[in-house]
Amino acid sequence: MSPPKDLCFYLILMLSAFTGAANGYYESRWTSCYHSSSDLSDMVFVDRYIFNKDVFIEFNSTVGEYVGYTAHGVYNAELWNKDTIGLQQMRAEVERYCKHNAENHQSAIADKTVPPQVKLSSVKQAGGRHPAVLMCSAYHFYPHWIQVTWMKDGQPVKADVTSTEELPNGDWYYQIHSHLEYTPKSGEKISCVVDHAGLTKPIIIDWDPSLPESERNKIAKIAIGASGLVLGIIIAAAGLIYYKKKSSGRILVPS
Repeated sequence: MSPPKDLCFYLILMLSAFTGAANGYYESRWTSCYHSSSDLSDMVFVDRYIFNKDVFIEFNSTVGEYVGYTAHGVYNAELWNKDTIGLQQMRAEVERYCKHNAENHQSAIADKTVPPQVKLSSVKQAGGRHPAVLMCSAYHFYPHWIQVTWMKDGQPVKADVTSTEELPNGDWYYQIHSHLEYTPKSGEKISCVVDHAGLTKPIIIDWDPSLPESERNKIAKIAIGASGLVLGIIIAAAGLIYYKKKSSGRILVPS
């Protein structure tokens, strides 16, 4: 899977701050870069001047000049657009500032991938229309673009499927969970398919309802408990036999 890549850089220049009063003034400048293609061919450079949360003048590389949104912004846009040298420098920021930083970002972070760890399990039904629910979980993956789908007998399943968003763990990694409600049928093959940028091919896990992990743990506990009980009975019986043999060989002497 080759997910789209979005990137945005922010350079904030604080020109003044709140004075602390309710009628204070706040002016800032936001310089941003946007792209969605891996080759950076659609890179856009945007330079905004903001006064009290309102943009009053903006340079967008797709337009190629300043645009004013207030009377003050229109006045400055006309003035700045007459500066041909300054305008040419702003147009060059796509290459100098945006693409340069985007390439560094991609090589250091965006191009790094960690494939997911996938687990398929049965969960308790919570009042749904079907008697059984499967949960396919993907853990510890990066970046967050991932695709989790279901298959029945080799055919994609769209109905009765609910999935969470990609949930950040807070350590650069993500997790996601997808649920499938279904009615068990004899001989039916259900599979969870996970595709991610860190995989050379999708992970496919087939559901085996014969012995779920929880049941194996339950049976293992029962077996351990039963073996312990049998061992206890054998030890008790051996002790009782030994005691009877020792008792039968004793001679009681009256005092």
